[in-house]
Parts: sequence; structure tokens; C-alpha cells
Amino acid sequence: MERNHKMTIKEFNQLSTEDAKAEIFKCCGCTYWATKLVDNRPFASSDDLKVTSDTVWISAEEKDWKEAFTHHPKIGDVKSLEKKFATKEWASAEQSGVGGASVDVLNELAAGNSEYEKKFGYIFIVCATGKSAQEMLDLLKKRLTNTPEAELKIAAREQNKITHLRIDKLFS
Repeated sequence: MERNHKMTIKEFNQLSTEDAKAEIFKCCGCTYWATKLVDNRPFASSDDLKVTSDTVWISAEEKDWKEAFTHHPKIGDVKSLEKKFATKEWASAEQSGVGGASVDVLNELAAGNSEYEKKFGYIFIVCATGKSAQEMLDLLKKRLTNTPEAELKIAAREQNKITHLRIDKLFS
């Protein structure tokens, strides 16, 4: 369902189950999360929706979190946005900090992303909004030292931050 305007909570509450899932899935690519959130309608406000979102996200399993991670481009890999992601405009804006990065920093990000994916089994997830490429690279290097258990929890928290930003974009 293509929309040319921001949606209101009232409009979201009135969508069919299928259309509501499609809209909310743009905020977080997790089938479990989207289904549970839609099942909890109606919402009084976007803040009410975010509270329920947090509860559902915390109750999700590792496989659900990892599903959501697959719906993100690698940090710095803006070309993949055009091919793969329905939220390419949002993700591109979120990753705007890589736009002015040096070739060296972009190469280090690419190498770090590969190392991260080999170690943890999923791409590096960070709420990139407001962060420079160098800041993201520094975070990536720091997080590479984490245990898989600790890193999964951090990545899930970062995903939740991204989800909140996207909920605001969907309903603002």
C-alpha cells in the first residue's frame, strides 16, 4: 500500500490486517513483531504503539531479532539500499553520516562489516542517525570485542532505537 502522506494512528487502526502489517513492517522487518503489534490495535497514539512495540520486541526470540537484522543494508553500503530495501529513503537518510567519509574509512567499514558478520552471523546493526562514518567505525571495532551473547543484546537494542525512529517517520 503506497502512501503519499504521513499516516495517522486512526488510519493505521482502520487498515486491514494485511495492509497494517505491510505498513508497520517498514519500521522493523520482523514478522513476529509486526504480527503482534497489528494484533494489539487499536492504539491511542504513536507513543502507545511504541510502548507496545517495546513489549513485543523484548518478548521476541533470537531468530526474530535476526530476521529484523536482515532487513538492513550494511553500514556504508548505500548501493544495496536501491536493490533490496523498501525503506531505502529512510535507511539512506539514517546512514547520511557515511556520505562524506574518506575512502579509507569506507574501506575499513567494509572490512569491519565482513569481520563482524563472520564472528556474529549477522550484519553490524547500529542506530546510525546522527553518527559520522568514523563514529560508526569506532563502535564497530569496539563491538567486535563482545561475546556473541552480549552483542546480540546490543544489536537488538540498536534495532529497537531504529524502529522507534521509523515509527516516528511513519506517523509524524
